[in-house]
Amino acid sequence: MTESPVAQWNFGALVNAVQKNCHISDAQFAGDLTLCTFLLKMRELYRWEHDIPLTQDMPKAEVGDWMNARGLLWDDIETAPFEPLPLAGGAIDPFEVRTINRELTPRGLVYSGGYGRQCKPHFFLGRLERQERRDGFDIYVAACEYARDLDAPPGMMLDETIFVRTEALKRWLWERYEEWHWNRRNEAMGRAIACYPFEQDREAALEAMTRTEVESVILHELGEARADRELGPDWPLLLATVMRSRAEIVARAVRDLYADCLSTLPGLIARAEPAAIHFYFANLVGMRRKLFPELPAAYRQWLVSGDLSVLRAVATSGLQRWGDTAQRLLELYRERGEAVGAEIESRLAPKESARQAAVEPEAGADPACRP
Repeated sequence: MTESPVAQWNFGALVNAVQKNCHISDAQFAGDLTLCTFLLKMRELYRWEHDIPLTQDMPKAEVGDWMNARGLLWDDIETAPFEPLPLAGGAIDPFEVRTINRELTPRGLVYSGGYGRQCKPHFFLGRLERQERRDGFDIYVAACEYARDLDAPPGMMLDETIFVRTEALKRWLWERYEEWHWNRRNEAMGRAIACYPFEQDREAALEAMTRTEVESVILHELGEARADRELGPDWPLLLATVMRSRAEIVARAVRDLYADCLSTLPGLIARAEPAAIHFYFANLVGMRRKLFPELPAAYRQWLVSGDLSVLRAVATSGLQRWGDTAQRLLELYRERGEAVGAEIESRLAPKESARQAAVEPEAGADPACRP
C-alpha cells in the first residue's frame, strides 16, 4: 500500500512554507484590488481556509474578525522575502517549479510558483489528480489544495506547463451558478445548467460540471499557449505599452479569440458536448463578443439545427481572421511604439451605444444534453 505524502516526509513544513509565501504575495498586492473584488476574494479565501461547503452561508462576524487579523499579519510580513521550500534534497527557490515538481509529483503532489497579471506572484500546493503531455505541453490537474493565495485561477500556464486547479474551478463554477440563479438573463448559462441535476442534487451536479469543464480549461490554456508561441516576444511588450487602456482590452480580446479558434472551439466541437458548448457561450461576453458577433450568431444557428458544422465554419474563418489581426497589431506596435494605443482604439474598438444589447435571445429547441 502506498504511503500518503504526509507519512513519507515533512509535509507540514512544506505546506507552511508555501502558505507563508502566499501570505507575503497577498500582503504586497491585495491593495491593488478594487474594494468589491477584494471583499469577494477574501470571503472565498475564508471559505477555503475554514473548509466551509459552497452551499453553506458564512458567519459574517467571524469573517470580519478574520479579515482584521489577516490585515495585521500582512502588515508584519509585507516586506519579507519569499521563503525557499524545504525539500528532501535541501532548500530550493520557490520559483524553481520544474525542479520542485520533479520531487513532488512522485509523492502525489503538484506545485506552482510564478507571476500572474500585474506581476503578482502566485503560489499553490495541491494533490496531483493526474498528469499528461499534449501538444508539447505538460499538463497537471490538481485536486484539493493545501496552500493558496488570494487569487486562485482555475487554469494557469507557466514555462510550457499547464496547471488546472479543480478546487478553484469548482468554486468559480459555483459562483457562476449562483449568479445565474439570482439573475437568469444569461440563457446560454441556463442551458448549460439544465444539463446537470442542480434541482435534485446540487453537489453532484457541481461535481459533474467540474469534470466536464476541466477539459475546457485545458483546451483554453493550450490555445493561449499556442497563441503566445505564434505571436512571439513582442506581444507582451505591446500589452505593457497599452496597459490600463481600452486598447489593452481590445488587444487581449483579439489574442483570446485567436486562442479560442486555435484550440478551445475546435476542441469543444470535436467533443460535441452540449453542456460544454453552452457554457463557453455563456462566458463569451464583453469585448470578445463585440468583436466577433458572427460567433454568437453561429451558436444561435446551432441551437436551431443542432448542426455543429456552422460552429466549425466560423471557428475556421476566425482562426485566419484573428491570427491576421493580432499580427497587424504587432506591426502597428513596431511602427508606432508608444502611440499604438490610440491606433488600436480607432481601428478596432467598437463604438459604445447608449443601449447595450441584451443577452442573446432564445432561438428554438436546444440540442439534447448528453448524460
